[in-house]
Amino acid sequence: MDINEIFGRGEDLTTLQFCLRAFVMFFFALALIRLGGMRIFGKKTAFDNVLVIMMGALLVRGISGATPFFSAIAAVAVMVLVHKILGWLSMKYAVVGMIVKGYHRRLYRDGQYNEKNMNITHISKDDLQEAVRVEINSTALEDVEEIYIEKNGRVSVIKKK
Repeated sequence: MDINEIFGRGEDLTTLQFCLRAFVMFFFALALIRLGGMRIFGKKTAFDNVLVIMMGALLVRGISGATPFFSAIAAVAVMVLVHKILGWLSMKYAVVGMIVKGYHRRLYRDGQYNEKNMNITHISKDDLQEAVRVEINSTALEDVEEIYIEKNGRVSVIKKK
């Protein structure tokens, strides 16, 4: 039996071929996530989200037959490998990390708003007030030492000691 008979070719797939592709792709994706590391779904930075979006799009194309099955598998494997390499380089070299993952920005410190960083990140004073309420369960900026927007887009609040 030929591999094309088993997995089909193109978009004209039988239900069984479609299901077999989905079954294989599920375990392939799981294996790649395990090999790539939990960071892929853990940090939720733009760096990680790009991989997740592209990985999902390519895997679906491989399942549906819009892209040849093994070409989709190869492309996703390459993306996970590139993600892993860039993650390793980011860990070793801070400049690579800043380029690939971005960096945090201080938005508030000791009673002073950093208007420049607030404008760059499109964070309003109302957004900072919300973060204070959510993060430290307070409505008073007097309780806050610093506020940052992190690489993953989350606003973090450091409470005064």
